[in-house]
Amino acid sequence: MIIHKISEFCEYNETERCLSKNTVEAYRRDLVDFCNFLNEKEIEEVKEIRRTEINLYIKKLRDNGLKPSSIVRKTAAIRGWFSWMSINGNISNDPSITIEHPKLTVRLPGVLTMEEIKKIFCIKMSILERAIFELLYACGLRVSELTELKINNIDLHSDFVRCSGKGAKERIVPMGKNAEKAIKMYIKEREYIIKKSGIITKYLFINGKGKQITRQYVYNFIKKITEGIGKKVSPHTIRHTFATHLLENGADLRVVQELLGHADVSTTQLYTHVSKKRLKDVYFAINN
Repeated sequence: MIIHKISEFCEYNETERCLSKNTVEAYRRDLVDFCNFLNEKEIEEVKEIRRTEINLYIKKLRDNGLKPSSIVRKTAAIRGWFSWMSINGNISNDPSITIEHPKLTVRLPGVLTMEEIKKIFCIKMSILERAIFELLYACGLRVSELTELKINNIDLHSDFVRCSGKGAKERIVPMGKNAEKAIKMYIKEREYIIKKSGIITKYLFINGKGKQITRQYVYNFIKKITEGIGKKVSPHTIRHTFATHLLENGADLRVVQELLGHADVSTTQLYTHVSKKRLKDVYFAINN
């Protein structure tokens, strides 16, 4: 059964490749969607799937108005699935090898200016919110890395954060004095919450009931405090801003790569384009 092979593939990604739960679930959703399409075509076994069915599926996605980036993601999931089945001898031929997918134009990530960051820091926040924002900007963490931080991942003596990124790759990121101060204040509040709730937890960031904060909580909080900026801001925008501001202030590209936890420096190089674009914008604004 096709759905069984999808489950095995997802289990492999989680246990063998150590991909995050969010990534594995994204694979699962995309492949189940493809499976539903195959069911409509009355295809029940992986050996029955041909390149034609994959191309018809991609055409259906286009006809439904799906964004090219989403089609590329779904296509990548299908390629990965078939590659895994081919390696494991589940299929003799991989029908996904020659399929085409849309070319994507490189989109520069949205970033905040230093003035906008200063404006946000002046906004009144709770002790928890201040600690979260300080750490996001000081360390460039992904939102999933932030919510999964444990209390022992913070070293306030050496001023660094140890986090687990994509593929369970661990990295150590230094944090500044402002972040350290905010974390120290928050930890005092955290101790009070734990004592009051009676809940013992290893997670650093918890809500008033002593439970681990969610990704959605962070998204909602960032959206709330940046409403007056006039830009669409997410936790990942703060990560982009962290990297861009480092490069604009002379940080080495390889150092930024390490701090962000990028496996390939080409991913980090995107931020050099952001910096150059912003320099051009400032130049022409002054000289027009």
